Formats: sequence, structure tokens, C-alpha cells
Amino acid sequence: MSMPSGTELLLIFGIVILLFGAKKIPDLAKGIGQGIRNFKKEMKEEEPTPTTSATPEAPKQMETTTTANVEAPKTTTQA
Repeated sequence: MSMPSGTELLLIFGIVILLFGAKKIPDLAKGIGQGIRNFKKEMKEEEPTPTTSATPEAPKQMETTTTANVEAPKTTTQA
């Protein structure tokens, strides 16, 4: 399938103008252009988050438990 020739392009543009109207087409093009610009701007503003940080985090301290608070299991002896 080849590219449309000059007369086919004119026919396509004529149908588009009939469908949307001459005033609506520039508004549509303007909206598309603004959308693309906003998308590009947001992509530039978004900084990629690093997977590994340059400064290592401080190691977390674990709470120490004392064994004095824990009761030993009681054993009963039968005679």
C-alpha cells in the first residue's frame, strides 16, 4: 500500500474539514500541542529515583531483652 497521492490527500482533508469544521481544527491541533508539551515537561521534571542511595543508612539497633524477666519453665517431680 503506497502513500496517498495529492488528490486523495485533498479529498481526505476536505472530509475532515466537513466533519469537524474550519474553526475546530486549529483548536484540536492547539490542544494536542499543549498536551505534548505538558507531557514532555513532566517527563523532564520527574527525577529517577536511585535504586541504591549514595549515603548508607545507619544500622538499626535491636532492642536487647534480659533473661531475668523471663521465667524458667517449672518442672515438677513426682515421687
